[in-house]
Amino acid sequence: MAGTPRFLGASTPLPASPETAELDYVPNPRPGTLYLVRFAAPEFTSLCPVTGQPDFAHLVLDYAPCDTIVESKSLKLYLGSFRNHCGFHEDVTVGIGQRLFGEMRPHWLRIGGYWYPRGGIPIDVFWQSSAPPQGLWVPDQGVAGYRGRG
Repeated sequence: MAGTPRFLGASTPLPASPETAELDYVPNPRPGTLYLVRFAAPEFTSLCPVTGQPDFAHLVLDYAPCDTIVESKSLKLYLGSFRNHCGFHEDVTVGIGQRLFGEMRPHWLRIGGYWYPRGGIPIDVFWQSSAPPQGLWVPDQGVAGYRGRG
């Protein structure tokens, strides 16, 4: 599961789909320490499963590592693989969180998907694996609610 990163430092094409994308996990450099890691993807894209039109989101992923951490280039490639993937906001957001939680097995993980309006309605989707561990500092995700032009 965890080992030497395969993608870091190598020219790597974008995976064809989220299902074929591989994630690299490496040993946690601070095992036994409770801390939070945050990844933000403010330009995430996927496709509407009905119209095929692009959907845009700001994703925020927070997790408290256990034995492994996700290697950031492999995560970037995985998220980029959604560019040509059709999925509802709920399925995409929750699916990313569940895959990472299932493979990496952190103490805790949450994902916020702040989707830009489709049909005039912004959709925000949130998922977390459980209540955060006691003593873990969990800051606000820092993404303001959609306000449009006003």
